Amino acid sequence: MLSNINPTLFKFLPDITLEELTAINSRIGNLSDEQIAQFCTIYRSRRKDPQLILITCLLGLVGFAGIHRFLTDQIGMGILYFFTAGLCFIGTIVDAVNYKSLALEINSKQISETLVMLNMI
Repeated sequence: MLSNINPTLFKFLPDITLEELTAINSRIGNLSDEQIAQFCTIYRSRRKDPQLILITCLLGLVGFAGIHRFLTDQIGMGILYFFTAGLCFIGTIVDAVNYKSLALEINSKQISETLVMLNMI
């Protein structure tokens, strides 16, 4: 599985997850190394780190619920979590368990937006 991933991605994005690498590799297709480097530079500044989402989610257990939803561009859910104490902490606990899928969801959107911004699709 790792043998199919473009080695240029490892060079420019050493700290991303395997799921992100797979998603990016499936989307970049036949881009040149220069285009991949340009994509990686922009994507790296736009992506959300899963650990950041987990930490901000856990802040919901001590009174600052919903910050992670604001980070993942889910403003409505962030407001709902803020005013309901993370849906009585249940939503916050569920999000803490599923933080990787939340990060992958927002990062997949960032991959698409970055490719569209660079006119590479």
